[in-house]
Amino acid sequence: MPDKPLPRNLHEENRISWNAATEAHNSHKIDQASFLRNNGHTLFPEELDLLGDLKGKKLVHLQCNAGQDTLSLAKFGADVTGVDISDTAIIFATQLSKESGIPATFIRMDVFDWLDQTVASGERYDIVFSSYGAICWLSDLPRWANRIGKILSPGGRLVLVEFHPFASIFEEDWSIKYDYFTSGKPMNWGDGIGDYVAMSGSALSPMGKLEGIKDFVNPHPCHEWIWTIGDILESVIAAGMTIRAFREYPYSNGAKLLKGMTEKPGRRMYPPPHLPALPLMYGLVAGN
Repeated sequence: MPDKPLPRNLHEENRISWNAATEAHNSHKIDQASFLRNNGHTLFPEELDLLGDLKGKKLVHLQCNAGQDTLSLAKFGADVTGVDISDTAIIFATQLSKESGIPATFIRMDVFDWLDQTVASGERYDIVFSSYGAICWLSDLPRWANRIGKILSPGGRLVLVEFHPFASIFEEDWSIKYDYFTSGKPMNWGDGIGDYVAMSGSALSPMGKLEGIKDFVNPHPCHEWIWTIGDILESVIAAGMTIRAFREYPYSNGAKLLKGMTEKPGRRMYPPPHLPALPLMYGLVAGN
């Protein structure tokens, strides 16, 4: 079946919105180069556990944002490439690599274009990694999974650690407002990507937190796609990959995305105490 046309206009609006948001996010973080150059990294135990030994692995980090996690992966021995649609993010990541002395390759490109280009080139990767708020920016999940299946080396793995799509049904005050099943239709937000780093306090700034840009308002709209767990698993399986691990967690790492979340050790965010345990994050490993 031929690919459906991508909604390029929505991708472009997301690029512009991410450019503005990324500047705000990084304004809150103290001397990131020094933090990475020394003993610091920005990864959580969940992704490190699922990734396993990274020494000598050729790894691509899709939708890498400003490169902090990508460079942290390099510190664990991976040969890393980061890809992101945001100009601001890739410029920052490239400079951070230089200033920290941690080698990495960063590419500014729509993830779908990069995947198609990589399939055509024959280049292959041991690990394809993506995490924390990446899947919701994909307008065509089956296409994404299909291309990943084609760029994995023999024995290669897709490793995904993500916010659980179930949490997307809630408004900020935990009232149930949004559909879980959206049939691949975009959710359109006129107020764009917000400053979730400021909202999360020190949890997303392990290097130390600055006040940075105050009361950030993004003037550029954005568009998200909510893919269910079923959508994700079916797309990965249809791409010819085998599910090796799937885990769900009753907390989310770092990001305090809804009001009243309780932070517990390890920068883990739980629902307010009056709510039952809910799935807020998941981890997936799949391979060929």
